[in-house]
Amino acid sequence: MATYENVSFEKIKRRKRKSTGDLVFSIVNSAVLILFSLIALYPILNMVALSFNDGIDAFRGHIHIIPRAFTLENYQKILDRYSIQQGMIVTVARTVIGTALSLIANAMLAFILSRKNFMFKKSLSLFWIFTLYASAGFVPTIVLYRYLHLTSNFWVYIIPNLVGVMNVIVMRTYMKTIPDSLEEAAQMEGAGYLTVFWKIICPLCKPVLAATALFTAAFHWNSWFDALVFNRMRLEYTTLQYEIMKYLTQVMVNRTGGVVENTSIASPILGTGATPQSLRCALVVISMLPILIIFPFFQKHFVSGLKVGGVKE
Repeated sequence: MATYENVSFEKIKRRKRKSTGDLVFSIVNSAVLILFSLIALYPILNMVALSFNDGIDAFRGHIHIIPRAFTLENYQKILDRYSIQQGMIVTVARTVIGTALSLIANAMLAFILSRKNFMFKKSLSLFWIFTLYASAGFVPTIVLYRYLHLTSNFWVYIIPNLVGVMNVIVMRTYMKTIPDSLEEAAQMEGAGYLTVFWKIICPLCKPVLAATALFTAAFHWNSWFDALVFNRMRLEYTTLQYEIMKYLTQVMVNRTGGVVENTSIASPILGTGATPQSLRCALVVISMLPILIIFPFFQKHFVSGLKVGGVKE
């Protein structure tokens, strides 16, 4: 056992030098991470400041993270439009319903594939993995959706996206880490597979369920292409991201001297402080705000769910 008497002065000095190096490394590492965080946050904070600033005043420039002429007119102009209101309602409904149903479908499918006595688990797993690398194509997909009466319909947002292959794989891998003795004990008490799934597997899979729910909710919230393809002429089924896409496209057309509709949100708003730039910033802030609010509540389970669900035994 080493004592103070038999430890040489050189070893003590080396340990002190090493601890000093660790301290310097921690300081430099923290400074670099803080710098990168500020670089990443500045565009977002600048956009928030512009969204709360008078649009005409913003043309003077030099607005960073604090509005110079505070106003809520940009948000008022956006939220007063029926298309934006309808898009927000449809997007919220799509996100809530789509996430809930997709979570149930993915979890049940992963539970089936994780059972050792399921006969077709390998063949079905290979079949679904194959769909990640090959698809029928865009035109056959549209024809199929029309044949299934999914076009011009709200359920075109939900049904085709019920099952995600990567989500199923991650859930299945996580469920394989749960001891079989829990299921065997429940079955000895008379529990069936559905009881085992709802009362044993699901409570133990909260981390991976939270991670999958966050991914699925972000997908539904940010989707706009399916609204463009399948519900372009149905305003009652429009989405918020599709309305933002239309607005940004019309702003670009304005800049290049093209012709846009007079009813567009991008059309000049005379006699007000709202400009296309300020409206665009307000639209983007509205679209990203729900995800920024939801993410902290899922972050605790998000990391652990991906870490355990992404490692195969």
